[in-house]
Amino acid sequence: MESFKRIWGIKDLRKSILYVLAMLVLFRLAAHIPVPGVDPVGLRQYLEGNQILGLLNVFSGGTLENFSVVMLGVAPYITASIIFQLLQIVVPYFEELAKEGEAGQRKLQMYTRVTSVPLAILQSFSLIQLLRQSAVPVLTSVTPFTFASIIITTTAGTVFLMWIGELITEKRVGNGISLLIFAGIIASLPQAVQTAVINYNPSDIYTYILFLALAIGTVVAVVIINEGQRNIPVNYAKRLIGTRSFGGSSSMLPLKINTAGVIPIIFAISIILFPPVIAQYFAAGTGTMAGISLAVLNFFNNQTYYSILYFVLVFGFTYFYTAVIFKPDKMAENLQRQGGFIPGIRPGKETEEYLGRIMSRLVFSGALFLGLIAVMPFVLQAFTGTQALAIGGTSLLIVVSVAIDIAKQIEAQLTLHEYDRI
Repeated sequence: MESFKRIWGIKDLRKSILYVLAMLVLFRLAAHIPVPGVDPVGLRQYLEGNQILGLLNVFSGGTLENFSVVMLGVAPYITASIIFQLLQIVVPYFEELAKEGEAGQRKLQMYTRVTSVPLAILQSFSLIQLLRQSAVPVLTSVTPFTFASIIITTTAGTVFLMWIGELITEKRVGNGISLLIFAGIIASLPQAVQTAVINYNPSDIYTYILFLALAIGTVVAVVIINEGQRNIPVNYAKRLIGTRSFGGSSSMLPLKINTAGVIPIIFAISIILFPPVIAQYFAAGTGTMAGISLAVLNFFNNQTYYSILYFVLVFGFTYFYTAVIFKPDKMAENLQRQGGFIPGIRPGKETEEYLGRIMSRLVFSGALFLGLIAVMPFVLQAFTGTQALAIGGTSLLIVVSVAIDIAKQIEAQLTLHEYDRI
């Protein structure tokens, strides 16, 4: 309660939090504005029988189930972000942009926004075509005008969410895109709890105990891993400026176990949902393309293959994202410029290699943790046979990680205001 009083007592922070809450309410209102020409009952039945689209619906916070104007969520934006982060590695132009500081980041952000639009159009087109071919009647009537209006509306909905996400990020109360995903998952929890209570059977008590144990274990493990770090001792040499001596102090350089946070999970889900959605669109045809599409669908419907691919993607994206944001050469250069050195390690190249080795070991632990948490619900589902467990682990991982990030950013602003008062 004392923390809440401190937060509420700071005018700027209070206004920022209320602004973010208003944006999230606006997002949830938009999530319940349906696109015309859709049978909601038929759509709900179709999603219940489709595991991939059912996961996409939960991940988007029910926007797909309502076939709302924001049914695509922020998935096109996330996909565009992945594309440009990959381009920074293989294309020199984008690599140079990333090194240009704030100006370069603004250009990359602009390219990401622009690329999100055609990706949203493609994803909207694919979903409409998929629903038109479904055995369950979902689209009541699709004229060319209706078809075009749905694509334009849902694409505009994605742009709208991108705008809201950037407005939230500017308030420094959390990452806007992560908060939108967070709000979508939280919004789906009451319905999930209601379904679990309605379908409760005394014979399934052990299944519910397993789910509760998984939830508590995930929360505890995420907090431990997110807060875990390796402290590297750093000494600073004395410097003589005129007749005065400066430096000669010691400090710690913290390296986090999970530097990438929840981003690898979001990236992996965005990638893993794309192939089956496209494959379902072509599976209804004939010929080679239909055969390939059916093979892809069979692969993703196989729980074992799906879990292995999910684990590999999460593991790989953890290494990839850490490599993008962690630069041991820059850190070694900054230490050397400030007169700092790691005891027993020479400044320069040896320091860079040392930091790289330490981070590689830490990233392995963090990537293994994220991958195991992501696939553990699928392992339990194989023994319990309930679909609810296949969703709980990933959702809890995202919710807890985003909540920790929000708490840290608010705490940082509280500390900043304390310094301002002094």
